[in-house]
Amino acid sequence: MSASPASRPVRTRFAPSPTGYLHIGGARTALFSWAFARRHGGTFILRIEDTDVARSTPEAVQAIIDGMNWLGLEEDEGPYYQMRRMDRYKEVIRQMLAAGTAYHCYTSPEELDRLREEQRARGEKPRYDGRWRPESGKTLPAPPAGVQPVVRFRNPPDGAVAWDDLVKGRIEISNAELDDFIIARADGTPTYNFCVVVDDWDMRISHVIRGDDHVNNTPRQINVLRALGAEVPLYAHLSMILGDDGTKLSKRHGAVSVMQYHEDGYLPEAVVNYLARLGWSHGDDEIFSREQFVEWFDLDHITPSAAQFNTEKLNWLNAQYIKKADDAYLAAEMANRLAHRGVNPETGPELEAVAALYKDRAASLNELADAAELFCADVHPAPEVIAQHLTDAAKAALASLRTRFEQAAWDKAALTQAIKDTMAEHGLKMPQVAIPLRVAVLGVPQTPAIDAVLEVLGRERVLARLARHL
Repeated sequence: MSASPASRPVRTRFAPSPTGYLHIGGARTALFSWAFARRHGGTFILRIEDTDVARSTPEAVQAIIDGMNWLGLEEDEGPYYQMRRMDRYKEVIRQMLAAGTAYHCYTSPEELDRLREEQRARGEKPRYDGRWRPESGKTLPAPPAGVQPVVRFRNPPDGAVAWDDLVKGRIEISNAELDDFIIARADGTPTYNFCVVVDDWDMRISHVIRGDDHVNNTPRQINVLRALGAEVPLYAHLSMILGDDGTKLSKRHGAVSVMQYHEDGYLPEAVVNYLARLGWSHGDDEIFSREQFVEWFDLDHITPSAAQFNTEKLNWLNAQYIKKADDAYLAAEMANRLAHRGVNPETGPELEAVAALYKDRAASLNELADAAELFCADVHPAPEVIAQHLTDAAKAALASLRTRFEQAAWDKAALTQAIKDTMAEHGLKMPQVAIPLRVAVLGVPQTPAIDAVLEVLGRERVLARLARHL
């Protein structure tokens, strides 16, 4: 079912409302829509649904675009903005009024409230009762003076609207369950469900891939499309994403801006790989490139049940990508993060060497930047760390070691020999020299292999940092 119809080129769209940031759920929808278009040589469209004027902001639009760019989900067309298409929507509404598929309704909000209260009192589902719907043999009252009407869609009275959802399977809704919904407000502005239909029609969307919170909108949109004589897209409604604890995803689980993941030190490749596995799978494959994902991606293997967000799994995946990442790429990211903290990366050794030293033990770019900061900034060990490790005996050994470092060749073999000679001179074991040495030069008792740390830090920095504690 997920293959494109032979007669229709694949055209997908991601259509966020700019009332907030791009979060994980939206990013997954965008990724699946993008990947499906790429898989079938189709077109991926970005559409900004900004008709909620009170809540839509330019900052939110930019946040969405920034998130898409960071994830590498480039659109082929757009971004289109609904607010710039108002004339088109109003033109279609005029055509529908003329064709009789829409009509003016003069029911006031107060009348609607009373109607709903009466229906609830009778145990009925609250709904518009069609009192202004033109019917054969029905006499409508004269429009009340001074009342601006809304425009309602004339929903089919009989039968059902059905579609074969590419994720959820066959879905069928009786038209008797659907009332004549408003497609234009009293001030003339079109409503969300109507704008979406005209956009999907005009943009020739072949596949609508979106969250299952839109399932209830789909029968209404299909009926409007049919009333317009438009070809109906295929629909794929993605299940919701749950947090680690099985409840609805919230900010404490990770439902934060996609750009927060950038700030927290995740690689976009890792986030894309993780999102790809949220509700879709390809056998037991866990780690795969964006290109491999596009080659494999289909709608048949999307699970209709809710996906569960797992922060531990994302962190593990990020660590795998950091291990495989190019040292120059990691160094550039580290430099940016250091500069953001007010630390000049130029004051330390080559960051590529630091990246190579720490990439196997870091779960995020921020952890790499933490390590790099020890190489670039003045380090001040905590008083309790100094008291524990920089004892008089340790300082005596470090003083001897410093003298040896002044003469030694600056490579790991020579540095290791200098440490061993100092151990022999003072009758100490490796940890009794290496741990105080780590504290003196990097401010912490645990680092990668001490000879590698010293080699990267460089003779001048090591001697200067030792001198500070002696």
